Amino acid sequence: MIRGILRINNPLQLIYTKDKEYLTKFGQHLKKMREERNMSQEQLANMAEVSLPQITRIERGVINPTICTIKSLSVGLGVEMSFMFDFENK
Repeated sequence: MIRGILRINNPLQLIYTKDKEYLTKFGQHLKKMREERNMSQEQLANMAEVSLPQITRIERGVINPTICTIKSLSVGLGVEMSFMFDFENK
């Protein structure tokens, strides 16, 4: 065994619990906004130019979207970028 190499069997182990909770809340907020607009995940994916599997993973809190992806989602939803984080104070 080579010293200094960290083996991760599950990449999600790298997400701290605190971060996982935040990503889950973000995903729930995204899903709520999408459903309030009567949009399917596929429709949002097309409008935001983000892949459907990525939308699904974001809504489940599985991945940490980049700021550019969040901007694309806000465009797809027709909201200001700041509204994407409106769940933080609730």
